[in-house]
Amino acid sequence: MTIETSLDDRTFTKHESEVRSYCRDWPAVFDTAQGSWLTDVDGNRYLDFFAGAGALNYGHNNPVLKEALLEYIARDGITHGLDMSTRAKGEFLETFAAKILEPRGLDYKIQFPGPTGTNAVEAALKLARKVTGREAIINFTNAFHGMTLGSLAVTGNSMKRSGAGIPLVHATPMPFDNYFDGVVEDFNWFERVLDDSGSGFNRPAAVIVETVQGEGGVNVARAEWLRGLADLCKRKDLLLIVDDVQMGCGRTGDFFSFEEAGIVPDIVTLSKSIGGYGLPMALTLFKPELDVWEPGEHNGTFRGNNPAFVTATEAIKKYWSDDKLSVQVKAKGMEIAQAFDAICARHEGVSHRGRGMAQGLVFEKAELADRTCEIAFGKGLLAETSGPNSEVVKLLPPLTLTSEELAQGMAILSESVDEAIKETNA
Repeated sequence: MTIETSLDDRTFTKHESEVRSYCRDWPAVFDTAQGSWLTDVDGNRYLDFFAGAGALNYGHNNPVLKEALLEYIARDGITHGLDMSTRAKGEFLETFAAKILEPRGLDYKIQFPGPTGTNAVEAALKLARKVTGREAIINFTNAFHGMTLGSLAVTGNSMKRSGAGIPLVHATPMPFDNYFDGVVEDFNWFERVLDDSGSGFNRPAAVIVETVQGEGGVNVARAEWLRGLADLCKRKDLLLIVDDVQMGCGRTGDFFSFEEAGIVPDIVTLSKSIGGYGLPMALTLFKPELDVWEPGEHNGTFRGNNPAFVTATEAIKKYWSDDKLSVQVKAKGMEIAQAFDAICARHEGVSHRGRGMAQGLVFEKAELADRTCEIAFGKGLLAETSGPNSEVVKLLPPLTLTSEELAQGMAILSESVDEAIKETNA
């Protein structure tokens, strides 16, 4: 059934702020979605390799999660609960502990800091400072941790940082893995300034790191680099925070992206796909000995989004009661990498990197990434760019997409790269 509408781009340009961004790259008015597909008001369908910036790992309107949500709403289950004890929250806590934490030998307290990833990061930074009594935080080049002031202070992107309007202090960037192309020994500068009383470097409370920098350009930290970082933090009495907002919940294959490295962070942040259905939800996890909060010392009106607890619980039961999804994600990630190999073999100045189903196609001529995504949109595929110069086509398809959908999307992307490069060479 087609619903007539008078909506077009003028509605949004007239009323909505200039801050809008994704709609500029994808000039369509979207209406419905199912699985790996979006449909606009004109009936055009688009294969979604963006998945809500990683918030829809299980696809749009996943039927298993939708059924649980509709049943909860129909029986008048609590929607807004602050941090009150509710049945929905209790069932989530029990399920998360039993199916996620305990099988991995992880002992974390769980905090609900607010609805988004930046809320989880702000809570992590505040807690680290409270526990250690120190102010400084170490972050990494090309990091992205959120848009509120504390998160921006540990973010690398200059455009996003400039939006703060004030100095962003108490954070010091260090080079991420392979920042110097292997020329400088990892952590050489970091450890030296920590130990040098003449460095002018305030002893930090914590280090915050992404195992794969999504917004930074799909930069992948090697397992040995992460182990080296964890060891350095332990030796120097620094708390290690892993920001798993985008790369957690199975995006790299394992539920937590740090599992491959065999490390146990002191603090972990989760959001995006932890709610399962795309409903706002975030967690800050930390070792029990770090739970020094006073009641109400860190809170938020929407930290008790009970419908998200319901869909999160159902997602964990459905997809994390065994390792089937994890195995599939790793296999599909290899398929994407193989398709990228073929593209790179045809064209100079194109390379790729990634882990699991977070994959990036890197262009030496940065403008080709934007043009590739523009052409792909015209062919019915949503993909975004990332990196400091938007030089990377970043793929974050739903983890649940079919093999046929994956092949279809990679074929569109391959054609789009060919066309973008042909235009440039014409």
